[in-house]
Amino acid sequence: MSSVIASWRGLWSLLLMMLALPVTATEYTGKVVGVSDGDTLTLLVPDGSSYKPIKIRLGEIDTPESAQPYGARAKQQLSELVFDRPARVVVQTTDRYGRTVGRVYVGGFDINAEMIRRGAGWVYRQYAKDSSFYRLEAEAKAAKRGLWALPEAQRIPPWEWRKTGGGVATSPPIKASNLPSTPATRNEWVCADKRYCRQMTSCEEARFYLTTCGVKSLDGNHNGKPCEALCTPSHQ
Repeated sequence: MSSVIASWRGLWSLLLMMLALPVTATEYTGKVVGVSDGDTLTLLVPDGSSYKPIKIRLGEIDTPESAQPYGARAKQQLSELVFDRPARVVVQTTDRYGRTVGRVYVGGFDINAEMIRRGAGWVYRQYAKDSSFYRLEAEAKAAKRGLWALPEAQRIPPWEWRKTGGGVATSPPIKASNLPSTPATRNEWVCADKRYCRQMTSCEEARFYLTTCGVKSLDGNHNGKPCEALCTPSHQ
């Protein structure tokens, strides 16, 4: 009888030891309370009787850095999809910065895939495992959605941009003085520091800044049409 009791005590001790081991979460559910950029958000999750914030890096994608062309717009796109909404994160790994990397879902909607579909980022070649992302990226590129509408010189993958320190992507546009004085074409525009209608040279440029660069100050009445005075029929 004593041997049976000793055996049960041993099993109980082993069970307690197993329960004491740290458990790595494979999934988080919470509310998105912050968006840092196009591929990083903060999720508020239950932690006992309170809550704790967890920094989440969207896995398998890489969006433009904040200082890159389309960087601000990528952040805005992610915010529109997730901010202040309940979300589920399927954990993939932890990166070198201590961030949780994973697939983010809002109402069953795959946010990682949607960012690629919208042209708000690239497939992160070094880490991507989902082959469907490449198809979504190709479709966005063919349709010139999001960053794919930018001039080719500005479409620098973030991992390459980080290597060069970002000097190329943020250079302001330079126009040769000996060129004919003709209206700028879409390929000559870049997302610079223009924020007001008085800085626009044409309605087309205003549309570019509104739709591609995400400069919402050009659409004062929120009807999707920038610079009303400039974009009326008499000015186009």
